[in-house]
Amino acid sequence: MDYQGKKVLVVGAGLSGVDACRFLLKQGAGVILTDSKSRERLSPEALSLEKQGVELRLGNILPEQVDWEQVVASPGVPLGLPVFTMSRNAGVEVIGEIELAWRTASRPFIGITGTNGKTTTTALTAYLLQQQNYDVLLGGNIGQPLVSTIGDFRGDYVVAELSSFQLESCRDFHPHIAAFLNLSPDHLDRHGSLENYAAAKAKIFARQTKEDFAILNWDDPYLRELAPSLPGTIRWFSLQEPVENGMYFREGQVFFVRDGQIVYDFSAADIYIKGRHNIANAMAASIAAWEAGAAPENIAQGLRTFPGVPHRLEFVCQRDGVSYVNDSKGTNPDSTTQALLAYEQPIVILLGGRNKGCDMLPLLQLVKERARLAILFGEATAELKRAADTAGFSAYQIADDFTHAVSLARSAAKAGDVVLLSPACTSWDAFPNFEVRGDLFKKLVREE
Repeated sequence: MDYQGKKVLVVGAGLSGVDACRFLLKQGAGVILTDSKSRERLSPEALSLEKQGVELRLGNILPEQVDWEQVVASPGVPLGLPVFTMSRNAGVEVIGEIELAWRTASRPFIGITGTNGKTTTTALTAYLLQQQNYDVLLGGNIGQPLVSTIGDFRGDYVVAELSSFQLESCRDFHPHIAAFLNLSPDHLDRHGSLENYAAAKAKIFARQTKEDFAILNWDDPYLRELAPSLPGTIRWFSLQEPVENGMYFREGQVFFVRDGQIVYDFSAADIYIKGRHNIANAMAASIAAWEAGAAPENIAQGLRTFPGVPHRLEFVCQRDGVSYVNDSKGTNPDSTTQALLAYEQPIVILLGGRNKGCDMLPLLQLVKERARLAILFGEATAELKRAADTAGFSAYQIADDFTHAVSLARSAAKAGDVVLLSPACTSWDAFPNFEVRGDLFKKLVREE
């Protein structure tokens, strides 16, 4: 799109919003940045935009009428805010940073969404292609916002992790290959219902055609129901039963299949990242790489060496016979469920942070079965305690804060235990993001 001389309102002064402003300035747009924060609470990066010509409108103060021609919404900003309603009523289009990046791109997209496993699957897809000398740009909900780098990219594929927040503001976004990994309750505080959350995720397929590929999890009932309505060519992956086109796991082997015929197979034990859920992630990434042109035997070789991603079942260290694992990216109960199922050793688990409207009782019932001790911390402590009491699980301790939680876990752990940070909650009650929380965990457990 031509933004030269166009007046654009960017809503939200976080990393995505700041990068969108920088991009639009380079395109010759007149840029307004609005945020609910006061000037004193803005980041130095956001404040520096003013010197570059960006007009700052802060503190939720809106003009009487719309004086902009386009709106770009940051992912963390709910789309029901008055500024968006006001814009739509005036006939002004509201898009997000992913849509802005896609409209700028000159190369095909591989998009990956789902409640859990997005980061691992996205990073693994990029890795598998890079191992075969594909030139790949990795971004989206992982790493740097795409809009900051996509304009100069002339390689083979853009591989993007996509959250529901990013997808709900897409209009024309059209990935050639799109994967929806799974669906479980998450972000209900933002979307209001599981149905709304699922619909936001499913927008990843909205603009596909029969020439595009939709990768779905056969084991997820919602995705099986969704499949007939999708315009793209379906590719399935399954941990439970054979599929006609895609990949499946059975008796320790992973199979590539086309039209019901096995094309290639290899041992699941060869996959470097462990856990049953990671077999599913590996199959989804493999199908994406396969449809992008990589050969199955080369894909299998890449799976043997991919080391995983930080903050997702990341082994930190072993001290006095205790293994410490950082799963700070486990920000909902389903993700933490997968983490609990990944270990056979006794577990001391750290749970807490800010809940996103999820029911914690089923998780605490599993914690009762799988964990020797739970350390509860943060804003969700009272809710987690109620769920534990209802589940009949009394082996928990309550921490004053995160640092105290780690200290309690270290004191309680015995040789042979796994101390697992998999909080089932966001970090936003005490940290800006899960990375900062995970990094502090790693620092604290490594200290003498």
